[in-house]
Amino acid sequence: MAQVDVFRKLVSHCKEYGFVFQSSEIYDGLAAVYDYGQMGVELKNNIKKYWWDSMTLLHDNIVGMDSAIFMHPTIWKASGHTEAFNDPLIDNRDSKRRYRADVLIEDFLAKQDDKIQNEVDRAAKRFGEKFDEKMYRETNPRVLRYQEERDEVHARFSKALNDEDLKELRQIIIDCDIACPVSGTRNWTDVRQFNLMFSTEMGATADGSQKVYLRPENAQGMFVNYLNIQQTGRMAIPFGIVQIGKAFRNEIVARQFLYRMREFEQMELQFFVRPGEELEWFEEWKKIRMKWHQALGFGAENYRFNDHEKMAHYANAATDIEYNMPIGFKEVEGIHSRTDFDLKQHEKFSGKRLKFYDPELKESYTPYVVETSIGLDRMFLSVISAAYTEEELENGETRVVMKFPPALAPVKAAILPLLRRDGLPEKAREIMDELKFNFKCQYDEKDSIGRRYRRQDAVGTPYCITVDHQTLEDNTVTIRERDSMEQKRIAIDELENEISKNTSIKSLLKKLI
Repeated sequence: MAQVDVFRKLVSHCKEYGFVFQSSEIYDGLAAVYDYGQMGVELKNNIKKYWWDSMTLLHDNIVGMDSAIFMHPTIWKASGHTEAFNDPLIDNRDSKRRYRADVLIEDFLAKQDDKIQNEVDRAAKRFGEKFDEKMYRETNPRVLRYQEERDEVHARFSKALNDEDLKELRQIIIDCDIACPVSGTRNWTDVRQFNLMFSTEMGATADGSQKVYLRPENAQGMFVNYLNIQQTGRMAIPFGIVQIGKAFRNEIVARQFLYRMREFEQMELQFFVRPGEELEWFEEWKKIRMKWHQALGFGAENYRFNDHEKMAHYANAATDIEYNMPIGFKEVEGIHSRTDFDLKQHEKFSGKRLKFYDPELKESYTPYVVETSIGLDRMFLSVISAAYTEEELENGETRVVMKFPPALAPVKAAILPLLRRDGLPEKAREIMDELKFNFKCQYDEKDSIGRRYRRQDAVGTPYCITVDHQTLEDNTVTIRERDSMEQKRIAIDELENEISKNTSIKSLLKKLI
């Protein structure tokens, strides 16, 4: 199935089963803003818990905080956001559509990589087991030509980004014959920079109001509070602060479902280290974070690191963890070595001393920072993308099943009375009343048992528990496992342990140790 078809089905499925809705849909919607439904919010909360517990329970030198969305406007001057938080955008005059210039070029480079890979794949199929991919890439004239063309564009692109050369970015788009996906034309405007900050006024009167910003990132709240947390928690370097919070960006090009949004959540770690040790910790956190993603069981081959062509002004190392979504490999987490830029800037603009006294070294210094940041909504998209599965059954039917890691599943168990009579609903309710203290459960008595199984498969429920007449006789139930569809008979007293061993966050955390 083509990627675009998978993506379209995914969007439809999310709406049909209560995962994600377009914000303000009855008013024709609001672009790039989404509401999470009853299933979506449970999945989202489970992702948060997995991340939060992996940080705060498995690392005794990491603590949490929750900073305010509104902060003093000078903070954003200090951080550089007021002056330099921009995207290079280009318009197509015929379609009136606006695009990020860097993304257009990155997509072109990705297509060149695909052309090369297609040549390799065809050769591998033609030569079979004797095929030497390395030699073929180094000797085949067509592959070499494609690679040379790709590398030339890549070199120009990297230089233009680092030099902030907007004219060269446009020229690359022209030279590469990149067309607008909507109009198919190459009638491009100049590339311009657009600031992404949302601003508003705060104050009792118009005359006395103060211009403030909706925060575009969570990090600054942790930086301005780092010394408060260090002192009150008696934290020694290295230590980290984590936060899950809303951020806001005026994305001019906002599309691809949950991938690019104007209001989103970030799960961020700011890890404070000694100067000179930041690159060692950068590599360490790369390993830790990749292991966290791969523990979900979606296949190591679907993840990769992508080192930045252009690093932020504050960074001396930067990479992204990308996941192979239905729209291709896309970033889900960024890892940066932010040096001491932020703390020094806040010290300069606030006039307050933010240095840390290290009793081991017997000296004061400004800590360096290693940051990991996940876009929670993108993480949500990667999870539902990986989970969405269409299976052909032996009877010729097709089932759609969301194969979430059981610990992340919105509903852990569905309680299903076989019939709506003979005391079965009452017994089912009794079982649910006992389980609901530990698990998110759902009671369902409508339609045939087969249809109910399919509904639970479609929302990713790991276990279906069927209550029948035998249950009334011996206090046993039939428990059905989602992925295998295997059924077995177990005692009601064993249900809690059976469900817990696979659906607890602990089962995921153990994979990280």
